[in-house]
Amino acid sequence: MHRRLWSLASGRSALIVLALVALLALLGPLLAPQDPLAQSGNTLAGPSGAHWLGTDYLGRDVFSRLLDGSRVSVLGALEVTLTALVTGAVPGILSVHLGRVFEWVTLRLTDTLVALPFLLFAVAVIALLGNGLTQAMLVTGVLVSPLFYRVSRAATLAVARSPYVEAALLSGASLGWIVRHHVWTKVLPPLAIALAQTLGTGFVIVSSLTFLGIGVQPPEPTWGGLLASDLGYLGHQPWAPVPPALLITGTVLAANLLADAIRDVSGEAGHSVARRPAPPGKTPAAPAGGAR
Repeated sequence: MHRRLWSLASGRSALIVLALVALLALLGPLLAPQDPLAQSGNTLAGPSGAHWLGTDYLGRDVFSRLLDGSRVSVLGALEVTLTALVTGAVPGILSVHLGRVFEWVTLRLTDTLVALPFLLFAVAVIALLGNGLTQAMLVTGVLVSPLFYRVSRAATLAVARSPYVEAALLSGASLGWIVRHHVWTKVLPPLAIALAQTLGTGFVIVSSLTFLGIGVQPPEPTWGGLLASDLGYLGHQPWAPVPPALLITGTVLAANLLADAIRDVSGEAGHSVARRPAPPGKTPAAPAGGAR
């Protein structure tokens, strides 16, 4: 699948952008030219050789704060995505195989989570447990998990009643063996699509919470926090919100493009990508067995 994904222009673009964002998360704090927390008297300065994106209202270097804040933003989005994957996909697969009681309970829990406004619920949990990004992302990941539950359950239902799965059950195969050898290969493509979509949603959630000052204590920089602080000084620096807004928008767009590309290569469109047209002047090879 990865070769067909790379063959699509949208897939290549999305992978390149997400790879650059991952490099920012890994190397951004090390590449920051100045201390992102160091204050100076040169406040609200414009771009210069010493400060590529200028300084904020406390005289801190904006470029260094963007690089340093990339790690928190990316880790927060990954926490949301992986938490939603584990808490949604595993019960979704097992709900088809563990009987009516487990199925009924998980379906009712999923309906309850869908009805909860995750942003307000995350704020309420943080008020009880304390202001921290990890607990905020874990709670938000659980609230987003119904997407993975429904995707994995639908894919598992399509496989569970197939003849080869029934034959495996009659031959005495264990549930774990069936999931690994039959179910997982069918569930993986739709889960990959949901994973890419949730990654973009995770960036929006992290940016929204940090924009409101939830989950991260100042002066620790984040993309959403920088966007919020820049909005208070638009009269002095009207261009200041553009860099963090572009980073957030570009990352979310790349995640959505990746989800679309995975959907294309894993469905009928993927088969058409794999069957490339023959070069001009050459006759396509006949199918095996010949025409009848």
